[in-house]
Amino acid sequence: MFDLNVALDEIKRGTAEIIDEARIKSLLERYLKTGEPYYVKAGFDPTAPDLHLGHTVLIQKLAVFQKFGGIVQFLIGDFTGMIGDPTGKNATRKPLDRKTVLENAKSYKEQVFKILDPEKTQVVFNSEWIDKLGARGIVELTTTFNVARMLERDDFEKRFKNETPISISEFLYPLLQGYDSVALKSDIELGGTDQKFNLLMGRHLQRTYNVGKEQAVLMMPLLEGLDGVNKMSKSLGNYIGVTEDPETMFAKTLSISDDLMWRYYELLSEKSLEEIRQLKADVASGKVHPKTAKEALATEIVTRYHDEAAAQKAKEAFDRVHKQREIPENIPEFSFEGPVWIAKILTETKLEPSTSQARRDIKQGAVKINQQKIQDEQLKLEKGEYIVQVGKRKFAKAKVN
Repeated sequence: MFDLNVALDEIKRGTAEIIDEARIKSLLERYLKTGEPYYVKAGFDPTAPDLHLGHTVLIQKLAVFQKFGGIVQFLIGDFTGMIGDPTGKNATRKPLDRKTVLENAKSYKEQVFKILDPEKTQVVFNSEWIDKLGARGIVELTTTFNVARMLERDDFEKRFKNETPISISEFLYPLLQGYDSVALKSDIELGGTDQKFNLLMGRHLQRTYNVGKEQAVLMMPLLEGLDGVNKMSKSLGNYIGVTEDPETMFAKTLSISDDLMWRYYELLSEKSLEEIRQLKADVASGKVHPKTAKEALATEIVTRYHDEAAAQKAKEAFDRVHKQREIPENIPEFSFEGPVWIAKILTETKLEPSTSQARRDIKQGAVKINQQKIQDEQLKLEKGEYIVQVGKRKFAKAKVN
């Protein structure tokens, strides 16, 4: 079994807000006395096929509950995913088709079991009960909440004031997410701080439908990306993807600031709070160099999503590139018909997210061809083979025909 106080400390670690902590404690106490598990829900709309470390903050918290008697209800919103979560959006999201939703859901399932214990996880799809609601059930659901309260939600309020369209389906989204908690009889629901309105809807609807319980809510902060400012996001390019190759994953982790490192340790590492406190003290005293602590974090992350051998190989590759200034052994190759504009090469090889960013980096001297800096943003490459580099860790081989 486990120590109740230790369990509570681990559960509260890194959290942004907990609503009804007393209920969580009572569930743990019940498990210790009777062995009866409790159910922890987290919902994921399969709107993208790949997870990044920002997503895993929540999933790792689910794994903590599994250590202390929780059964995870990993909810894939195959029905709600076709509506699209309006949270934080200033316009109606384009619905996903059924085929895309199911393909993305399959990818999610493959990735989450790198963290979660499959034997303590129930993967569920909300179409199972929402399809059964039918028109009558959906109409009844809409009577449980009024429009005035729905417009209290920050993003809806802003869009309403700005006269930006809000579809009726977007009003349905939080109701359907809340109904998931009714169908699953969840004891606890996890989500990001941006999901508070939707998470509280679960509590409201469990009361309304007389489920016999009222779920506690635990919210995790949004993880800052590699820039240390904005939340981790693929669209911003400041992410570490769960499916990225070991060398990229290792190098990206090493690129974070020394201050941000401790945030990543708290939210992503499996080290205990005491181990992290000791490591932080050792770095502060000069006993351990910050880079050594960061390498340990990078090794842990790569090992989790690949294996120990891959982590060691990634470290060796990083040392070669960054200490000895060598070019990596395995870099992606691309073919182009010449003459070809350098900005086109940079964007099509994914070294740069856009032409405008490519131009900016060229002007700032961050782009090299065959290890020589270039500053001509209009440069066109003729026939030949070139090693194109952006910054210290992004490489591609361009073959111009």
